[in-house]
Amino acid sequence: MASPCNSWFSNEGLKHLFLCAWLAINTWLFWKTFTLYYNGPEYYYLYQMLGLGLCLSRASASVLNFNCSLVLLPMCRTLLAALRGTRKVVSRKARRLLDKYKSFHAACGIAICLFSAIHVGAHVINAVNFSTNYNSDYIALNVARYKNEDPRKILFTTVPGLTGVLMVLILFLMSTASTASIRASNFDIFLHTHNLFFIFYVLLLVHASGGMLKYQTNVEEHPPGCLQLNRTDMYTVSLTWVNGEGYLQNISNAAPGPSREELLINSTLKTCTEDPMFHPHFPETWLWILAPLCLYCAERLYRYFRSSKPVTITAVIHHPCHVVEIRMIKENFKASPGQYIILQCPRVSALENHPFTLTMCPTETKATFSVHIKIVGDWTERLCDLLTSQSNQGTEIIPIFQQRKDPKIYIDGPFGSASEEALNYEVGLCIAGGIGVTPFASILNQLLDKWAEYKLRRLYFVWICRDIQSFLWFADLLCTLHKKLWQENRPDYLNIQLYLSQTDGIQKIIGEKYQALNSRLIIGRPRWKLLFDEIAKSNRQKSVGVFCCGPKSLSKDLHKLCNRLNDYGTRFEYNKESFS
Repeated sequence: MASPCNSWFSNEGLKHLFLCAWLAINTWLFWKTFTLYYNGPEYYYLYQMLGLGLCLSRASASVLNFNCSLVLLPMCRTLLAALRGTRKVVSRKARRLLDKYKSFHAACGIAICLFSAIHVGAHVINAVNFSTNYNSDYIALNVARYKNEDPRKILFTTVPGLTGVLMVLILFLMSTASTASIRASNFDIFLHTHNLFFIFYVLLLVHASGGMLKYQTNVEEHPPGCLQLNRTDMYTVSLTWVNGEGYLQNISNAAPGPSREELLINSTLKTCTEDPMFHPHFPETWLWILAPLCLYCAERLYRYFRSSKPVTITAVIHHPCHVVEIRMIKENFKASPGQYIILQCPRVSALENHPFTLTMCPTETKATFSVHIKIVGDWTERLCDLLTSQSNQGTEIIPIFQQRKDPKIYIDGPFGSASEEALNYEVGLCIAGGIGVTPFASILNQLLDKWAEYKLRRLYFVWICRDIQSFLWFADLLCTLHKKLWQENRPDYLNIQLYLSQTDGIQKIIGEKYQALNSRLIIGRPRWKLLFDEIAKSNRQKSVGVFCCGPKSLSKDLHKLCNRLNDYGTRFEYNKESFS
């Protein structure tokens, strides 16, 4: 029997270990900075004015610097694709961890929002304390211009205060527009607000250079809280000198200042003859974010030049159930099965672009690659209208030379995804829901050309659709691959299961040439537990790569089944398709 945690650790272990390390670093940074400002002698006088607001504001700032540097790295898609491509350097578990880049980006974003709230709240308290605790002895330490100055002036008329307010506004827009409901209903809002990130980082650099909080520079010459003998206007002091140190004998207040009890905390007081000197901190934020920001900008610049030349459209193919296939050619374009591209059409939208999985990759013998686009939403509708006219809806293939005013289409990529690993397992299980079949189409196309060259020796392919016509998207490909494997005496290589979740009485795929698929068509939904048990029994002690592209509910059920204990020592490694 397999170990109960075997599959769970394979699927979740490295992810949770990385998450714990990230949380530990955040916690350590917060606590280290908090204690530094709470106990640090150079911040003694500043702490006397601001209290815990000082510690909270600086501790949260350290965490914000850390996460503002990390949040950009998961969006360096070219870098991630390069890391995924170095299979001899990066292990399969590490490559699978790269698939969580979007979740890590979201986690960093949540941390930025959370600690921004703490940072803002602490600085509001600091503004009040700067006003009420105005220090008339050490003017350089003050931010307020006079005692009881309106704290709102400190917040809205200083450079750090004004830039902070603007950053909070941008962060609010970005975070609210990132919710699933906004992204689903109006992707333009999400995209345009996220493009404000560059302004956010510029404001962040200016914000950190304000120099409002100051530290004491002459701690050795003026120990914090020391007794100043030259301040006779404040105290009448009697000292007994022993070995160069003054022992307090008597003290009385002659002017407002620290109480006798505060000065008598220690029986031995070191004296000083000079006032404390204060200096603003050298801004450290740029040390955190400069390298990631430059890396991200360099990557975006590289992607801009790479995608500056439009593709050549060779054909537009209409498929049933409002799906359009676009076949294209681009010079020096190379891609691997399972990868995706980002497609942009300026005539549809100058700023908006969308990711699509490649359903056909270029090979040594053909340069054509393709994507399948389901027409849902304004962007896909406008794109389809530009590519084809309403009168051509019934046409199966529309060659590009028949169209006189074709829109220019630009592509960015390719980029890596979880489905790339499907050919690196000995046994694979690919599960698709509706148009979610697209990541696996390029894999099937690749197997059609040279299945014997890959590690994969058995592939279970499960496709669930609501409409019988949806299976026609790739029916020819499935039948051709099935026929080829039978001819080469490998009928057990590909196990096809097609599920029709809704039926109107028609229970066969239209066309005599699809008999091989009709025999594998099942009405209803898969019984996942029985399917996984059957696969586990047939592949004892092996690692099965499970790949899913479909609704969240389907993904959640499959994820649980992959982590479940089985009696055959089979390990199911779960891979969820996720690109944006």
